[in-house]
Amino acid sequence: MKKIRNFCIIAHIDHGKSTLADRLLEFTRTVDKRDMTNQLLDDMDLERERGITIKSHAIQMIHTHQNESYTLNLIDTPGHVDFSYEVSRSIASCEGAILVVDAAQGIQAQTISNLYLALEQGLEVIPVLNKIDLPGAMIEEVSDQIVDLIGCNIEDILQVSAKDGLGIDTLLENIISKIPSPSGDSSDDLQAMIFDSVFNSFRGIEVLFRVFNGKIRKGDKVKFVNTGKEYNVDEIGILKFDKSSCEEISAGNVGYLISGIKNAKEVKVGDTITHSENEKIEIIKGFEDVKPMVFAGIYPVDSSDYEDLRNSLEKLQLNDASLVWEPETSAALGFGFRCGFLGMLHMDIIQERLEREFDMSVITTVPSVEFLCYKTNQEKVSIYAPSEMPEPNEILKIEEPMISAQIITKSEYIGGIIKLCIDRRGSLTNQIYLSKDRVELSFTLPLAEIVFDFYDKLKSISRGYASLDYEFSDFKQSKMSKLDIMLNGEKVDALSAIVHRDKAYSWGKKLCEKLKELLPRQMFEIAIQASIGTKIIARESVRALRKNVTARCYGGDITRKRKLLEKQKKGKKRMRQVGNVEIPQSAFLAVLKIDE
Repeated sequence: MKKIRNFCIIAHIDHGKSTLADRLLEFTRTVDKRDMTNQLLDDMDLERERGITIKSHAIQMIHTHQNESYTLNLIDTPGHVDFSYEVSRSIASCEGAILVVDAAQGIQAQTISNLYLALEQGLEVIPVLNKIDLPGAMIEEVSDQIVDLIGCNIEDILQVSAKDGLGIDTLLENIISKIPSPSGDSSDDLQAMIFDSVFNSFRGIEVLFRVFNGKIRKGDKVKFVNTGKEYNVDEIGILKFDKSSCEEISAGNVGYLISGIKNAKEVKVGDTITHSENEKIEIIKGFEDVKPMVFAGIYPVDSSDYEDLRNSLEKLQLNDASLVWEPETSAALGFGFRCGFLGMLHMDIIQERLEREFDMSVITTVPSVEFLCYKTNQEKVSIYAPSEMPEPNEILKIEEPMISAQIITKSEYIGGIIKLCIDRRGSLTNQIYLSKDRVELSFTLPLAEIVFDFYDKLKSISRGYASLDYEFSDFKQSKMSKLDIMLNGEKVDALSAIVHRDKAYSWGKKLCEKLKELLPRQMFEIAIQASIGTKIIARESVRALRKNVTARCYGGDITRKRKLLEKQKKGKKRMRQVGNVEIPQSAFLAVLKIDE
């Protein structure tokens, strides 16, 4: 126990967490040189392609310090605001955290929020200044920022270059000397917490856990406290580069468990594991239930794939506990699922993983957020999709979710950022100068306004220098309306959206224009209309494809031509009544790119 250290790496996106993890693995010789690659712990193709960490990854290292062997359990964490839930899970399983700050960029919004998460859990924080080898490194300036933030001494800040391997040996010494060993008693009743789970198609579900008290042995009968289910432990082991099985795992250590669990719903991340004979066991206070921010419908392109999509979502949920879903139906798209995501990047990643890992072709509807509707009969309902919106005469008031956003940027971009936030119905609440050219802006913004393209816009205004962090604050009354899109008088519920009254007209007009470009022409005219209730606020028409029926009529009386044109007109009218308009996937995505 005294020789165990559990720690995680926290930082803003792109500050070098995964590269630092690579160097630690290399330095402790956990991985052979021939197996060494960049972003070693990022095992998903998506992670490597995008250069971001999506999942927390745990790995055990053995390091010899002063002729004594120490076990170091490292958890690498994501940096993007959408995956902060993963960070909270990792922090709950550790005693220490390495706070990485980029020497060229300084402290960013996510650095601050991840640090607060770590301090709330009472973790020992080791500040690390990374990328000191860069020509643009501002070592003294950024060191002062870290001192102001944490309140440590300037000599406590370690200067490293994860790329070149500078200062890694000093970091390992600090991990051993500063991070406390786990507190717990191996002789006590078993008490372990599940912090992750992975689906293995050959062996069922692999549960990753941290033991706080007691021991777990191979062949033990264990119980998951939340679900009440009991299992035999077929295999346990430690998380090295390749999973390595062992006979027992005692208090303070991290490992995996296989017991042939087939059903995804039986494993709940944050659950407590104990021996089945223990009647009363204190449930470990893990982390809160995840609160989705963005909701969207996911439907199979082929309706016969509905059950396959359900199975795929169940397996994804295992690996990503922040995904929430329930079945729903749509008049336009048939049977599908209403899914809750932490943000737009999270939604994008889930859609991509469904296509790659499970070979599912899906259609995603317009994302929306949760609204609270107070009806005239005093009933209070949550609205997750435009189709759930009651009739206007039944609505007393609607409240929308508000967020507190912290934006850290260079002072030259303040004007553009404030304009962007005010255009999105936001209000500036605070402005603090962190240094002479870096400023922290605090805004209150409606969540519905930031889910689409706010992050992209912010990055382009600030040339990539601004960083955003946000958290939910409360619900506030607002003038929201349901905007319907109709094709030839038929409502397409998948294209409907809940928008603010002041923006409804411009939104409807842009959407009609966009659909006009995207919808393929038919043999009949297609009327595209945007409406609020019964009032039409915008209209575009896709002209019909016309066959020249009078081409063979040369000479002769005009009535012959007229007769053929009238016949064509009747045919088109009939076709319009019975013809269906096929909506391509690009039309559903158009709503997301409405400002372009």
